[in-house]
Amino acid sequence: MNTRSAPAPADPAARRDVEAGPIQVGLLGIGTVGRGTFEVLRRNQDEIRRRAGRGIAITMVADLDAARARAIVGDHARVVADAREVIANPAIEIVVELIGGYGIARQLVLEAIAAGKHVVTANKALLAVHGTEIFQAARDQGVIVAFEAAVAGGIPIIKALREGLTANRIGWIAGIINGTTNFILSEMRSKGLDFATALAQAQALGYAEADPTFDIEGVDAAHKATIMSAIAFGVPMQFDRAHVEGIAALQAADIRYAEQLGYRIKLLGITKRRDDLRSAANPAGGIELRVHPTLIPATRLIANVEGAMNAVVVHGDAVGTTLYYGKGAGAEPTASAVIADLVDITRLASADPDHRVPHLAFQPGELQDTPILPIDEVVTSFYLRLQVADEKGVLARITGILADNDISIDAVLQRPGTEGDGLGAPAAGEGKTDLIILTHDTVEGRMNAALAQMQALPTVLAPIVRIRKEELN
Repeated sequence: MNTRSAPAPADPAARRDVEAGPIQVGLLGIGTVGRGTFEVLRRNQDEIRRRAGRGIAITMVADLDAARARAIVGDHARVVADAREVIANPAIEIVVELIGGYGIARQLVLEAIAAGKHVVTANKALLAVHGTEIFQAARDQGVIVAFEAAVAGGIPIIKALREGLTANRIGWIAGIINGTTNFILSEMRSKGLDFATALAQAQALGYAEADPTFDIEGVDAAHKATIMSAIAFGVPMQFDRAHVEGIAALQAADIRYAEQLGYRIKLLGITKRRDDLRSAANPAGGIELRVHPTLIPATRLIANVEGAMNAVVVHGDAVGTTLYYGKGAGAEPTASAVIADLVDITRLASADPDHRVPHLAFQPGELQDTPILPIDEVVTSFYLRLQVADEKGVLARITGILADNDISIDAVLQRPGTEGDGLGAPAAGEGKTDLIILTHDTVEGRMNAALAQMQALPTVLAPIVRIRKEELN
């Protein structure tokens, strides 16, 4: 029998890590994602230790429902009701914030940073609104704030943007980054459901919260798009400047017409670099940052992302177009991203702060104050649906208004009116028709002027439906 002990690590730093034991982690909030993080970390601890070079252990958990938390962690971690006890514990080196929201979570994250703790968070709302303040505090204290789980769940999109694509000048990002809305739109398209019915189904299946406002109004996606925009273009977080529209007003008729024209409708988070606006007076150009329902050609891979899945398309000048696809929510997919951040911090904790990957990819002194463009200055193409009187000269007047506003037409479709059911069936009354127009790219402000003129026509019988269209070439 071989009784020789394993040789000590040759590297002095590795020896210190072995002697130090696992890095101790404090978990704030053990809901769905917190529980997933705790369970995945324990299940895969040997694999994770081999990758990190040191064990990682959640040794302290704070949750207001302490009894439920104890039932989850058993004897493997100390449970407290007060999160500040975790922050005050000198043995805790990393604090994982999974509480959510803007309020107490912000206070606790800043207190953890002030105490010299590294922080991992999945809180996209907190970072999109207060990220600039939080990252500055972390730099001042020489600690890391990691947030892979804040965008697209288990998809490593933050690492891809911040590290994998660092050689590229990124031109644009477009993402399906909210699984709830994507599930609803998938059900509306595949089953012909109206919005209310599809939402109720999403709630029954657990894909939508009892109060789904943040999801269906586009706010959740806008938080995530804000974070990606800051990393892609080296600008501060500017959530308050994002243009945000949700899906509650979408009608089944428009989803059906889009399909007939070779398109699918998705709620996209979009951010684009606008080099066409660069000048001597404005060398930085501008950035589009917007969330809204969007027509995408059905031939694009992202158009075929169905159910509660997420996908992000990134275009860089060197790599071209890349697609990142996977589960954007859920206990273990999100836990995967949280634990990846824990491993990164464990590897980098002893590194000189000046040699770590910057929070927003660009060195702090190199962030630019490139303006986020108002929606009137955005350039895109459009889908328009007009319910009009079925009489001679109507189409000519409408196309004339578009031409007068320098808007060119890509395609026109005419169908029986959809008054009443919204599903593409003929209207009960005679003399009405649905006129569907696809345009080429134009400035949004120009389209707004044309829409106002068209809406004023006596032959336009209902509010005009306008949905933006992106080719994503």
